Amino acid sequence: MDNLSIIGVISFVIVALFLLFSTFLLTVKTTKKLSNQLLASFLIITAIDISVFFYHNFIELPPIIEMLRIQISAFKDPFLFLYILSVIYSDFKLKTKHLVHLVPWIINIFILLPNFFMASESAQIDFLSNFNETTESYYISILGKIIEVIYIIAEIYYLLRYRKLLLENYTSKDAFYNYHWVKQLIIFILIGQVLTFIKAVIRDSGDFDIEFVNIFRIILLAFGLFFSFWLVFKALLSPKLFRGIEVNLRLSKEMITNDDEKDNNQIQLIKNYMDKEEPFLDPSLTVKSLSEKMDLPHRELSILINQELGQHFFDFINKYRIEKAMSILKDPSKKKHTVLEILYEVGFNSKSSFNTAFKKHTGTTPTAYRKTA
Repeated sequence: MDNLSIIGVISFVIVALFLLFSTFLLTVKTTKKLSNQLLASFLIITAIDISVFFYHNFIELPPIIEMLRIQISAFKDPFLFLYILSVIYSDFKLKTKHLVHLVPWIINIFILLPNFFMASESAQIDFLSNFNETTESYYISILGKIIEVIYIIAEIYYLLRYRKLLLENYTSKDAFYNYHWVKQLIIFILIGQVLTFIKAVIRDSGDFDIEFVNIFRIILLAFGLFFSFWLVFKALLSPKLFRGIEVNLRLSKEMITNDDEKDNNQIQLIKNYMDKEEPFLDPSLTVKSLSEKMDLPHRELSILINQELGQHFFDFINKYRIEKAMSILKDPSKKKHTVLEILYEVGFNSKSSFNTAFKKHTGTTPTAYRKTA
């Protein structure tokens, strides 16, 4: 089997997997329909883009349809970006302002309007046969690369902001499930985009071996095949996905306070409450639920902990949990308590997160601490 045949087979398998998984996403019953619809749209457009390696063996599209098929790839980045937002924010909704994501595609169509869409059919066929050498293709390619970089930067920005919001508002590791999913997804997409960029540079260099380009295409498609299997595996076996945060949740540094005396009094109030009531024993404690328990505005509590005390809520709560665990480990009357029993008792819900937090706070493991204590 030659390289072109291998490329055709791999791309066909990827397209089939993407379309089948998209069908599942669009038909499965879920409370997060919008997320599924956005991911399915991204996969369908990617499948249409990849189909270029084999579809011409079965059908011949009219010139206008073929050009629209080429330009539809401009929607991949917007759909992926909106999907990521829908995973991060539990109450994310599409709004009129999101129509701005159509602008790159509209610009592409406008660039092609004079010499393609307004030309005769024979001229359109000639234009398509030499498309990669046209001025229009050059400008569309440059614009596409700029837009691609902008979306990657935006996705990384929202990912980092998402992590900070989780640290400032949640203590359970389960809250970070979506974060890890989005981070892995962005890494895979970034690797794919880098490989695609390298392939384009090699192809457009003007001095290349076509067989070498085809081998690189096989590598790129093999990565795409791996990504498709990973995507299906993760999505089907990850029922915790799509439990995002509220879209209006803000970082503490985005909220301002100037009353130092009031802040000091409230900080002491918080510390007294933590010592006396021990709310940290609740494994699902969030900054919002703690503010309700203390009858303190969510905004003020977030600022006090994350800004005035200089700690993320995640670390602030874990500090109390670890200190409680240390007291239990030192207590001779509780020497029969296992480490697993203790970690659940103080508010942790996994052994790995407890061991990590304990070592961070004490510099040793729970078992070693008990022996020395």
